[in-house]
Amino acid sequence: MNASEGAVTPMMAQYLEIKGRYPDALLFYRMGDFYEMFFDDAEAAAAALDIALTKRGQHLGRDIPMCGVPVHAAEGYLLTLIRKGFRVAIAEQMEDPAEAKKRGSKSVVARDVVRLVTPGTLTEDSLLDARRHNFLAAWAEVRDDAALAWVDISTGEFRVIACPTARLAPELARLAPSELVVSEAKDIDLGGLVSEFGVALAPLSRGSFDSAGAESRLCGVFGVAALDAFGLFDRAELSAMGAIVEYLNLTQRGKLPLLRPPVKEAPGGTVQIDAATRRNLEITQAMSGGRDGSLIAAIDRTVTAGGARLLERRLSAPSRELPEIRSRIDAVGFLVGEVRLADSLRGDLKQVPDMDRALSRLALDRGGPRDIAAIRSGLAVAGRIADRLPGDAPDRLREATTGLRGHEDLVAYLDAALVADPPLLARDGGFIAAGHNAELDEARQLRDEGRGVIARMQSEYAEQSGIQSLKIKHNNVLGYFIETTATHADKMLSAPLNETFIHRQTTANQVRFSTVALSEMETKILNSGNLALEIEKRLYDGLKTMIMDASALITQAAHALSEIDLTAAFADLARNDDWSEPQVDDSRAFAVEGGRHPVVERALRRTGEQFIANDCLLTEADTPAIWLLTGPNMAGKSTFLRQNALIALLAQAGSFVPARRARIGLVSQIFSRVGAADDLARGRSTFMVEMVETAAILNQADDHALVILDEIGRGTATYDGLSIAWAVLEHLHDVNRARALFATHYHEMTALAAKLDSVENATVAVKEWEGEVIFLHEVRKGAADRSYGVQVARLAGLPAKVVERAKVVLEALEKGEREGGTRKHALIDDLPLFNAVPAAAPAPPKGPSKLEQRLSTLHPDEMTPMQALAALYDLKSELKE
Repeated sequence: MNASEGAVTPMMAQYLEIKGRYPDALLFYRMGDFYEMFFDDAEAAAAALDIALTKRGQHLGRDIPMCGVPVHAAEGYLLTLIRKGFRVAIAEQMEDPAEAKKRGSKSVVARDVVRLVTPGTLTEDSLLDARRHNFLAAWAEVRDDAALAWVDISTGEFRVIACPTARLAPELARLAPSELVVSEAKDIDLGGLVSEFGVALAPLSRGSFDSAGAESRLCGVFGVAALDAFGLFDRAELSAMGAIVEYLNLTQRGKLPLLRPPVKEAPGGTVQIDAATRRNLEITQAMSGGRDGSLIAAIDRTVTAGGARLLERRLSAPSRELPEIRSRIDAVGFLVGEVRLADSLRGDLKQVPDMDRALSRLALDRGGPRDIAAIRSGLAVAGRIADRLPGDAPDRLREATTGLRGHEDLVAYLDAALVADPPLLARDGGFIAAGHNAELDEARQLRDEGRGVIARMQSEYAEQSGIQSLKIKHNNVLGYFIETTATHADKMLSAPLNETFIHRQTTANQVRFSTVALSEMETKILNSGNLALEIEKRLYDGLKTMIMDASALITQAAHALSEIDLTAAFADLARNDDWSEPQVDDSRAFAVEGGRHPVVERALRRTGEQFIANDCLLTEADTPAIWLLTGPNMAGKSTFLRQNALIALLAQAGSFVPARRARIGLVSQIFSRVGAADDLARGRSTFMVEMVETAAILNQADDHALVILDEIGRGTATYDGLSIAWAVLEHLHDVNRARALFATHYHEMTALAAKLDSVENATVAVKEWEGEVIFLHEVRKGAADRSYGVQVARLAGLPAKVVERAKVVLEALEKGEREGGTRKHALIDDLPLFNAVPAAAPAPPKGPSKLEQRLSTLHPDEMTPMQALAALYDLKSELKE
């Protein structure tokens, strides 16, 4: 293409017109087998995708930058662009190029955008993580009310919750949506939320959030006159849901996904967990950013994609409804006891495809024969699982069973209609089973066996005419024709054969004829390939319609399979990892015996090490609500804190827990402040981050909360930090009255146990042996006598000279602290830290100790038990000397 300066070619005019409607998106402009990009789009895409940037003609006197990607490989490039924050508008050819040429040689093929690809509107398997949801959310404010709605268009799940501004961050942390739709007129700054949660903002016009229009829009989507059957929604909730539907209309170009009726969540129905706590506890994502090292990675035993997504939802939002929790735990307990049943269920579940996402792709016309086959396979397995579950199963499992039955007719029809392993795309054909449709079978026979059909006709005509030398041949002029020698011409031209055979051509030695049947067969053979494909496409549409008509029941079955999968997965985890059934009640008790950290225990198991279990007893009978935990670094304080929070979370998610015994009084909120880092993007130091998180806890925690705090005040001067930590603990005790584990290095705080009724000291035990510190990882009642910081530094690998010098400084500081007064002021003179002569390296040991010498003479394999016991007593007496 070449354009003179100031001129615009028709194709480029079309491109610019379409691009003008989508200024904020990269435009994939279909040209044959490629999606092309031009101008700024080309430069941005070439850099993001690391592909060649070329040029194509000129526009306004300048070269037009261009790059492109093959249509067949477009999904991979789309994924890269979406992950890098781009939105992509896909403009397809809307007519056959041959049709465009009929309008003139310079006519441009009609093109239009068929879809706007954004982070929250993905449906393709290659663009999604099968085991995680991909939520699109919308937040709306109407007067004094606000609400958050969210949808996963790949599964159809649609929910809404009342969400004032203060609750927006915790809810986004829970859902981790890919995209958040907000009003262009929004006057509050949401940029901080975007940077914190990595969610892409999608502004919409104020009219898209109009609650009256939203109600009408929602009624149209669900085909109802009013939304009352789904619940009572306030104006803000309608506004948020309506905005999502409007956004889907815009991005999907009017072809809405299959949305389930909206579900209104109660704000107090799940445990409140803020963003900082989720990061600290590493529930679904490790601090390193990946899934490895997180709680969900350590405990996920699900075998279906739907079950994995359900597990993520349960861990992200543990229930606060006691009947719901007990129902889940009872179902797990049943399968823990029914080992053979549980194993057979898991064997069946491994064959279950992702029906939710297959159904969604079919609804959006992005599916194919394999999605229909996925529905068939999933429903077939559902029937087998329903037959396996006994009548005495807990209510939760029996209720799930009802959703698995009643699909026999649909499965039988799909089984008869589809081949065992259909192709991915309908346009490839070959997915309808032989014998399902007579017209298709005939077309395929003609396509695949045309020569055989012609040979049979030749035999029939030879028998009818009595001319055994008769042949059916083909050329490009006559097509198929019947040929005989000239000696038989009179017979063929005479009655009664002339009524069947129509003369076409006479040559020197042959006479050629045709018949009506042969002409019809020729047409059928020539068109049989296209005809077979058209018939298959028609049958595919029929199968898709049949499935969409049953979509509600299919969704119910998919949900039931996910529920059974998660229950069986929790049971498998409990059996194989020795987890116990928790007792969850509406008290404030928190009694854990032999508790373990599931992630740390799993890591230790790989190395053959054993995890040291510990008890935690809060607010049961006369016990305190707060443990003040002291002990050195590396002794396991942070692990102990986190494991108890995770045990509470797992219990209310409906799982067994890593402990010998656990009684959990319902936890309303879990707060964790363990470790901190600078937040440079918002200009916050480590200490500022720590104080912001601590303030959030003290302002929100109620008397049913579980709070774990580690090293409050460590980011500032010693006395400032001690005073802050002291005041924080008093506030938790007197005002919040929450259950809490409070770890600190400020040993002065252990005095609070005598002052505050509900505070008790606990410590992580260590043992010293010949100058070495041995971490026992055991939590005991009482207070640590010191921090062992110098010993830990030695273990960390500090040079020996530094460690020895630190010991000298520590002794001097502790002596000054004891003497007080003028001794403190003289300390700097006695201890010139920056002018100190390096201490001499410690003298190497002169040789083995007397005890070591004695041990070297003993040979246990050659001793009798009595001799070994006598030797042990001798060694003990020598040790006392």
